[in-house]
Amino acid sequence: MNGIGRRVAIVEGCRTPFAKSGTDFKDVTSTELGKMAVRELIARAELDVNEIDHVVFGTVVQSVKEPNIAREVTLGSGIPASVPAFTVGRACASSNQAITSGAEQIALGMADVVIAGGSESLTDIPILFSPEMRNALVRASKARSMGERLKAFATIRPRNLAPVTPAIAEPTTGLTMGESAEKMAQENGISREDQDRWALRSHQLAAAATADGRLTREIAPAYVPPKYDKVVTSDNGIRADSSYEKLSTLKPVFDRRYGTVTAGNASPLTDGGSAVLLMSEEKAKALGYTPLGYIRSYAYASLAPSDQLLQGPIFAAPVALERAGLTMKDIDLMEVHEAFAAQVLSNFQWYTSDKIAKERLGRDKAIGLPDVDRINVMGGSIAIGHPFGATGGRITITLLNELKRRGGQFGLISVCAAGAMGFVMVVEAA
Repeated sequence: MNGIGRRVAIVEGCRTPFAKSGTDFKDVTSTELGKMAVRELIARAELDVNEIDHVVFGTVVQSVKEPNIAREVTLGSGIPASVPAFTVGRACASSNQAITSGAEQIALGMADVVIAGGSESLTDIPILFSPEMRNALVRASKARSMGERLKAFATIRPRNLAPVTPAIAEPTTGLTMGESAEKMAQENGISREDQDRWALRSHQLAAAATADGRLTREIAPAYVPPKYDKVVTSDNGIRADSSYEKLSTLKPVFDRRYGTVTAGNASPLTDGGSAVLLMSEEKAKALGYTPLGYIRSYAYASLAPSDQLLQGPIFAAPVALERAGLTMKDIDLMEVHEAFAAQVLSNFQWYTSDKIAKERLGRDKAIGLPDVDRINVMGGSIAIGHPFGATGGRITITLLNELKRRGGQFGLISVCAAGAMGFVMVVEAA
């Protein structure tokens, strides 16, 4: 990647439709969504599965029954059982981590062909027992008589029966993502109107890209189990009829009295999967492929969760650009993950602030941004949806397809993640 090891090509990519949780994919597991994406990827690339050296997959809310989702996706996608697989997690950048982990295998000469991606079902989440109830169940399972089984539950009280769901709050601060977005909006002076207008832009651009086929070309039609008589072909969260007036009437969710973050200017809980095909440049040429593009560079960064939680990309971007030998002026298209409009606009503010550059990054001036009409040109996660483990793959595919269509050279991906982490990758068109 830009002189470090072998050059890594992104040959092909696709994804499932993204569906709001509890809707089209309410009976589909994260593993099945991953299989849908990988099967379609293999078919589109007309890839001989015997060429695959490794599979890397990302997810956030792991299945209790299938903790290594990468392996289950491998075994269920027609890939030989001899192909190893591993699962990675880096919050909302999990499929970005899968892609870079796969790229590292190739750059180091450990593999020639890697499938990387991620999936998430935020409908099918594990519901746990309280520690007291769990311990009682374990004791009861070891009991040798009915009396011992009953005795195991003697100390259980009604409060111990309450289920435990996966946390969406930062363990170190106790703040949820939405509360952290509210904090960022307040500290950076991001208005409710600006948030709603960015959300409207996301829906309008995504609706236009769906209508003209630019967005749907990356989508694998999903035949929904168990009867497979229903086929989903597009994202169901995009609101073509959205308006500023409608968005402005929605109530704040996380701070009901003073807040500005609403269900309309935040990404929805979503189910979906994505996958990309990575190869060494030499292998792609040998097999006759014309890649979508190449990984030029990338960087991960983080800050304290008690700070501005979703500003991680601002710390990663200068490193990624320097590794690529580029500046922001060289970037033709940029894709920014839209967790919240407040986060996107806060990111933009920091990207363009000389004060932040000097005080937080130790740099003389801000790295800047491309013109806004070259950022998220087909909408973003607010409209399209955000399956945690799949979004990074989706953004990579979207960017490379549009970069190729426009004849651009360089693209930049910016992803914030829980834990106050950030990811930035620079890609180069083939």
